[in-house]
Amino acid sequence: MTQTTTIAGRYRLETRLGVGGMSTVMLAFDRRLERYVAIKLLAEHLADDPTFVSRFRREALAAARLVHPNIVQVFDFGFDENQGQHFIVMEHVNGRSCAELLRDRGRFELSDAVEVVAQACRGLDYAHRNGVVHRDVKPGNLLVSEDGVVKLADFGIARATDQSSITQVGSVLGTAAYLAPEQARGEEAGPRSDIYSLGVVAYQLLSGRLPYEASSLAELALKQQSSAPPPLDELNPSVPRELADAVAQAIAIDPEDRPADALSFAEAVRRGARGVALLDGASAAPPTAATRLMPDRDAPTTATRIAPRGAPIAATAVQPQAAGRATPARAAATSVEPRRRRGLRRFLILLGLVVVFVIAVAVALTIESSTSPTVVHVRTTFSNDLNQAVNQVQQLINQNTR
Repeated sequence: MTQTTTIAGRYRLETRLGVGGMSTVMLAFDRRLERYVAIKLLAEHLADDPTFVSRFRREALAAARLVHPNIVQVFDFGFDENQGQHFIVMEHVNGRSCAELLRDRGRFELSDAVEVVAQACRGLDYAHRNGVVHRDVKPGNLLVSEDGVVKLADFGIARATDQSSITQVGSVLGTAAYLAPEQARGEEAGPRSDIYSLGVVAYQLLSGRLPYEASSLAELALKQQSSAPPPLDELNPSVPRELADAVAQAIAIDPEDRPADALSFAEAVRRGARGVALLDGASAAPPTAATRLMPDRDAPTTATRIAPRGAPIAATAVQPQAAGRATPARAAATSVEPRRRRGLRRFLILLGLVVVFVIAVAVALTIESSTSPTVVHVRTTFSNDLNQAVNQVQQLINQNTR
């Protein structure tokens, strides 16, 4: 193709970025949105496979919905009738792949390798939580931009080819060394298969070699079952034993022995790099602020944080109370105090009423014993008022003693 070739009437092809067994990647300029993109042109033998084409369309749609800082965004896909080629339009990452960096460096510095793995884990975790398994994690699909952001490429493509007629006749897509044992046996790949593949990548970044060197799937499966790879801390003395153990766990033969999820692997790698072992059953730390997702509305707050999986209840730390929030004991004391004050106030009111009543009775007796006509009139009037006062006092007593 020449530099003037246009795909889908809008993507002007310019230079070739890479070539592989299933596709050629070209740098292209999107004339409609005026930006550079990467276009993957699928090989002819894939375009002629109807099973692949059908499956690819479904999986390309799933991959296009993955929007995350650590995943290469898929913008468009389709078939160009003039060129007779299926294509995928992706985000252009201005940087290099880990495969290219490995060829130049031999192996990564400890801090660089840990950062690559941790960022890749965040991308995988997001994809897994959205129901997408990569199936082809390898250095060539880990792109490092010039500003240090790691992006996973080719989501959905490995799944599209996983059960096509091409694989059924024996073709192997991707590099066999990064396939999980269950994938090599032809079983369905899951999230922990991606963790295995990323564990192999981590092993290679830190040591400069693969854990198992094999020329075929049969030889790879035999080596995986017969022996464990050399420990990383023996191949690279700068690797702490805790980090070597974390990577060894990721490439365990049994998927159940691997980290529960990608974030758990990321946390184990970060802690291992500091020489701190991750306790069995401990959960991973949340994503960093740079790639933090919007929290779920039902997510637990700090005060109701769930204890790590497998942690004994007795060892679970008690979260401090938020400022201004009363504890149960404080709430009980607060509710008792007003009742005490109300009881004292009622007692004083009753005491005052009793005193008034006694004085009134004494005055009444004095008036009753007098025979003066004036006093008799006053006695009659006062008697009526006294009866009313007694009734009112009785009502007050009843109201304040309930």
